[in-house]
Formats: sequence, C-alpha cells, structure tokens
Amino acid sequence: MKKIIIFAGIIWYFNQTFAGGLLTNGNQSAQYIRMLSRNASTSVDAVYYNPAGLMLMDNGFYISVHNQSIFQTKSIESGFPLLSNNKFEGMLTIPIFPTAFAVYKKDKFALSLGFGPNGGGASGEFKNGLPSFYKGISTLPGKLSGLSKIGMNVDGYSSDFYFKGKSFNWGIQGGASVKINKIFSVYGGLRYVPTMGIYRGHLSNISVRVNGEFKNAAAFLGTEVPAVLHGMSAQAKGAAASVQPLISLGGGGYTLAQVQGANYISMEQRTALEQGLIKLAGKTQSEIDRMNLSTIQATFNGGAAALNGQADVLTTTAAELLDKKVDATQTGAGVTPIVGLDIKPTENLNIGIKYEFMTKMTLTNKTKDDGTGLFEDGKKTGRNIPAIISIGVDYKISKLTLSGSFNHYNDKGVDWGMNTYNEPRVIDHNSWEVAVGTQYQLTSILAVSCGYLRTSMGVYPQFQTDFIYYNSVINSFGGGFEIKLAPNFSLDAGAIVATAKDAKKPFVDRIYGNYSETYSKHTVGCALGLNYKF
Repeated sequence: MKKIIIFAGIIWYFNQTFAGGLLTNGNQSAQYIRMLSRNASTSVDAVYYNPAGLMLMDNGFYISVHNQSIFQTKSIESGFPLLSNNKFEGMLTIPIFPTAFAVYKKDKFALSLGFGPNGGGASGEFKNGLPSFYKGISTLPGKLSGLSKIGMNVDGYSSDFYFKGKSFNWGIQGGASVKINKIFSVYGGLRYVPTMGIYRGHLSNISVRVNGEFKNAAAFLGTEVPAVLHGMSAQAKGAAASVQPLISLGGGGYTLAQVQGANYISMEQRTALEQGLIKLAGKTQSEIDRMNLSTIQATFNGGAAALNGQADVLTTTAAELLDKKVDATQTGAGVTPIVGLDIKPTENLNIGIKYEFMTKMTLTNKTKDDGTGLFEDGKKTGRNIPAIISIGVDYKISKLTLSGSFNHYNDKGVDWGMNTYNEPRVIDHNSWEVAVGTQYQLTSILAVSCGYLRTSMGVYPQFQTDFIYYNSVINSFGGGFEIKLAPNFSLDAGAIVATAKDAKKPFVDRIYGNYSETYSKHTVGCALGLNYKF
C-alpha cells in the first residue's frame, strides 16, 4: 500500500526539448533553430558550437542575444486495467529561453563569453497526476472489497493532485581561441554550470466511494471502519464469554443444536450465536452445525483478535493516505572543461571539432515541506553530465552553404542510478545526433535556411518511468531567415517542430496481468536573435 504515496516530484530533469543528450540542451541560438547544423559555425554562435572557428571572423567586438519560446506536450497512456482514466498529459512551457554571446577578436587571438541554459530551463506542470500514482489508489476498491461483509461497498476512488517543477542548468562559458596557421585554430575554455531545481505540489483528499458516497480515505480507514471493527470484536468477545458457563458445566463437546434441544439455551440465543459466527467469523451454516461449544468459543476469540488486527492494518494504511505537500529545492554546480579545433583546408570548406569533458556535479536538497519522505533535507545526489564530442562540416558553393553536424554523448560514462521502480537505469548505447542544414543568400541582406536533425537516445525500457522518460528517436525540422538591418546589425528568426517516436515500457504484474505504458512528446518553438558588431 505504501506505493500509493509515490509523488511525481521525485526527480525531474526537464531536458530533451529539441536537441542534445539526456542532460544537455543543444538549442543555443536562433541560427541553430533555423538551420539545426552549427558545429562548423564561424558566426558569433560559434562561441558554443565551434569556438575554435571564431578565428575565421573579422577583427572586432561582437555581441549576440537570443531568445526561444518552447512548448512541449508530454502524453502518457497506461494499460493498467484498474485505472478509470488511462491517459495523462503534462505541459512543459519555456516562454523565455535566453542565450547570449560576446567575442573580441584581434588578428590571431580571440576571447569569448557565452551564457545560456545548458540543460533544463523548463517549467513543467501535471494537473491530473501520473499513472504510477493512480495505480496504487486504483487498487484500493479491490483491497477493501472485504468491507462489503459489514455493509460497506467500496467501488471507486478520487484525489486532488497537483505538481509543478522547474529545472535550470545555466552555462556560463569563457575561453580563448588561437590561430595556429592558415588551416588550424584551437580553443580552450571552461563552462561553469550552476543548477537549480524547484519542486512544488500537493497530494490531497484521497477518497473512496462507499455505498455511492465519496469519503475521505484517511478518515474512513483510520476512524470509521476501525470503530466498526472494534465494536464487532467486542461483540465476538461477549459471545465467547456467553458460552463459558455451559463449557464450565462440561458442555464443551456439544453442538448448539444439542444444547438448545436440551433447553440449556433458547432458540433466540442459538440464532444469535449462529448469526454472530456468520457475521463476525465468516463461518457458513454447515460449518456451524458441526462445531461444538469449545470450538465456537475459540472461533469467537480468534475472530475478535482478527478484527482488531484488521482495524490496526487499516489505521496504518490510513496514515499513508493523509494529505501531503512538497516544497523542495535542489542546487549544485559543476565545471566543464572544453577544447576545440577548427580546420579550414580550402576557402570553401570548414571543419569544426569540439570536446566537452564530463561535468561532475552534486545536487543538495533544501526542503521546507516533504510529506512524501522523498526529499530529505540536506541529502546529496550525484548528477554528472556526460562528455560530448561534436563534429561539423560546412561547404560553400557560391550563395549556397551546405552543413552537416554530428554529436556523440558518452552516456555510458555516467552512473544514472535507480528509477522510481527501483530498477537500475541502464544505457543500451550512447546517444547521438546527426543534422544537415542549408542556407541560401537570396539578396545582399536576406538569407533563408532550413535543416533536419535526427536524435537517437540509447536508453533501455527499464530506464524509463512516467516521471522521467526519453523517446528513442526524435526528428526535428527547422527553418527561418537572417536579415541585415544595417551593415553591422543583423536579425535571425526561426521556428522548429520536433516529433518523437513513442516509447514503450512493459510491466509484468502477477496480480493484475502484464501491460505496458506509452510515452509521447511533441514540441514546437520559435526563436529570435540579434547580432551586432562594434
């Protein structure tokens, strides 16, 4: 029964919006949104995507600011047979997803700064709960079916559930680029990643429908039913005591029919004892007819003890169904060393390579209210970010630029711990991405672009839960334009749609049968960026 209290705020990553690994956002600029392939960039957003490529920019000081608005629908469909509603939906909303870059480039040397949500950045909201929560509650009517023997028919359930969480992994990056010769440039830098997760929610008014009327489950199971059971226990003890005089006179071996036939008890007394054995001890009439007085007394005493035990179990269960709140914050920080290499073998061809080392990070809970026991105040949890290698190629043909990018995330190099079902989160293969994009210069001031990105997440089904899941394949399509508003001032605008292949998790349940859950995501977004050279 304790599984009933599992709360959706257990751990929430809010990642995998458009692009990136399990804990990394790859969408860091408006140019990216409109093209999806930037790993060989030589524009200002190269600060993030190809920092060694900054050496191919003209001398000067550059600044670039961007914002994205992202909206994601998360849908879960559960095959658990007892759920009254098997579809659950949550919304991740990111109206403001800011990034900014600054570059000072002078001859063979450049300094750069970057800022943006390296991971997370979303506000997620589930108003109607999740399957793992309702699975526990939905079993209440079946587990309480025995109460029908005392006139309490339990055949439904309800609750008030709300959870909202926010997660931010900010990335503050700084580094230096150096031109080795006409072909090679290198970069070295660090990214500081402060992290915060905020979780707020409640689980209240868990109710069961009893004889057509909804009653608060904690009060019903903790007070009302135990009072009835204790009263029945007292009746059983009284019935056991009522036959003691006959047993003391040597009548312990006789049946009720025999002692009533000998006029030691009346027909009314016999009927009352028989009805008590049926109601209080669950005996049938044929069983009662074969029982002697000693067995009847022992049955009543055993029934009294059993009724008191049932009352105690229900009181314990009721305590688990009391209203619960969560008000917790997780904070931590890590540092990512970054190195880069840019190779420009010809005038039209450019190759960018970047390696981000694993980011070691520990999160610490700061908890004001935790009725679930899942956010112990002061508890520390490891959450390292996998290492990433990025490779990009750009090739220019007159007014047309063709671009290709590849990202590889070393997910197997990180311990992902256990999921909420106490299963180890196992990685099948490291996540990867491949993207192609193109840009065409329509006029001297206007360029249009589009791109396609395929993301592959290598998680096993047992990695997944309805709290945290990743779709194995995501197809993203982006497009947009760049317009020069002045010789040193330009604007980028783009839009993107990401469709994910449904993920499935099988469940093996010996009681309720095997079933599965289907996890879906659909994401749309738009972006705007401004770039200025001083």
